[in-house]
Amino acid sequence: MEKSEKHSVIVVDDDNMMREMLKFILRSEDYPVIGEASNGHDAIALCARKKPDLVLLDINMPKMDGLQALEEIRKISPATIVLMVSAEATMDKVREAIKKGADGFVVKPLNSASVLDNIAMCLKRKGQQWQTI
Repeated sequence: MEKSEKHSVIVVDDDNMMREMLKFILRSEDYPVIGEASNGHDAIALCARKKPDLVLLDINMPKMDGLQALEEIRKISPATIVLMVSAEATMDKVREAIKKGADGFVVKPLNSASVLDNIAMCLKRKGQQWQTI
């Protein structure tokens, strides 16, 4: 994929080190990171202003969790691809994320290849529904 084709990304996680790691992974493939947030409220405001192509969204955060933020992001920016990032990858959480409109799920601890592969897969199938689990 050419640099001109790279999609803008917002990184949302309450853990600063996790945000830095995600940004490092994204920048290694020349994805432009156009913002970051540490909670759901800030993520929603940022998405409303910047209309990113992609959001990497943690689930467990203070003030507003990622699943609540996901619903609001879907309302204000329906074309944005939202990839959930969480250590809590139970079937219930994954189903809930899908039901609320998540486009993908990355499990912590992070693996660069897994993050990039999941992003590529979400971008490839943009606009298509997940198969029911």
